This record gives sequence, C-alpha cells and structure tokens, in this order.
Amino acid sequence: MSKLETLKMLRELYIYRSYGFTYYKKREIVPEKPNASIPNSMDELRKNVLSCFLCTLCKTRKNVVFGEGNLNAKIMFIGEGPGLNEDLQGRPFVGKAGELLTKMIENVLKIKRSETYIANIVKCRPPENRVPTPEEANMCKPYLFKQIEILSPQIIVALGNTSYHYLTGDERGITKVRGEIIEYKNAKLIPTFHPSYLLRNESAKKEAYRDMLRVKALL
Repeated sequence: MSKLETLKMLRELYIYRSYGFTYYKKREIVPEKPNASIPNSMDELRKNVLSCFLCTLCKTRKNVVFGEGNLNAKIMFIGEGPGLNEDLQGRPFVGKAGELLTKMIENVLKIKRSETYIANIVKCRPPENRVPTPEEANMCKPYLFKQIEILSPQIIVALGNTSYHYLTGDERGITKVRGEIIEYKNAKLIPTFHPSYLLRNESAKKEAYRDMLRVKALL
C-alpha cells in the first residue's frame, strides 16, 4: 500500500470515527494510479488541505490555516501551529506573536511581510495551543513539504523547537542550534526562537535579532 493510499484510508477512518462509529468493516483496497500524488499546484494543494480530516485536530478547528504569502518568495517562515486568532481568521501569525514576526521581517530584513511566505508544521490549531503530537505533525508534514517543494525558497526560517525538530528530525533544542546556517534540501535553513517565546523572554530578542541579520546577509 502506498503512502498516499494509507493517508486516504486514515482520512476515511477519521471521518467515520468523528460520526461516532467504533467499528468499520474492512474494504477492498483499490490500487492507486501510478501518477496519483499530492497536487503540485498551490491552489489544488490548498483545496486538499481545507478538506483534510487526517487527524483529530479537524474536530476542534474553526478554520484550516494553510499558509500565505508570495509564491515567488525567497524566504519561508515556518512556525509550530495556529493559535486562537489564527484559527478564527484562517491566517498564520495574526496575533501578538504575528505582530512581532511582522516587525522582525520589516524592521530587520527591510522587506514587506507580503514578500515572504509563512506556514506552520500543522494546519489546524491544537487545543489550548498545546504542542502538536507526533501523529498530528507527521500527518500534516506531507502538505508542508509539498509547499516547500512548490515554493522552492532560498531561505527557510524555522521558528522554535517544534518547527526545527519536525523539519530536520534533530532532537536538539533551539537554544543549541539557533543561529546556525544549515543546508536543507535546496535551501539554507536558519533556526531561531519562536516569536511567542520572545514575547515571554525579552532577553532572547537580541539573539533573534542576530539570527535575522544572518538571514538578511543571505538575501
């Protein structure tokens, strides 16, 4: 069974479970066509994600937060997951953390936020803004990786532990890796603190500022 077939079956099972079913009769597996895959256009990918039921986050979300920005962006920012404001508006980084991220982009990089692309590891808000579970993150990662493939950014900024871990598989904390410039696919990956962390830890803003200067130097 291909990975895509497995994901589709899981999606179907989650839909049945959301309706209250506890038993689902085994069905015959129809082989996928050889060219069946996640869509290669951002518009078609968005349609798929907006109707995704692969994990239980679909049951508590108000809106899917697909991501937004310039499809020709040189820089892609990747966070952890949507918060309350993001869930309500269906847009990434629109709360206080989003305001800080916008300032970091516009005041340090000297470009408009709209010239970048912003997404998250998971597209739906985890309840109470908790960290996504491995199951949730791994279900959502194929969508994110396809976004990266379509965008082909020159620079990827991993915002926080969760983003860095699920992008690279590296278990080291963000304080150990931030500031490094890492070869990642066809891009340079720079890990730094998540804006929400910076709101709670003012002293870390100086290090984040230096990280953004590294990003600027690569433009």
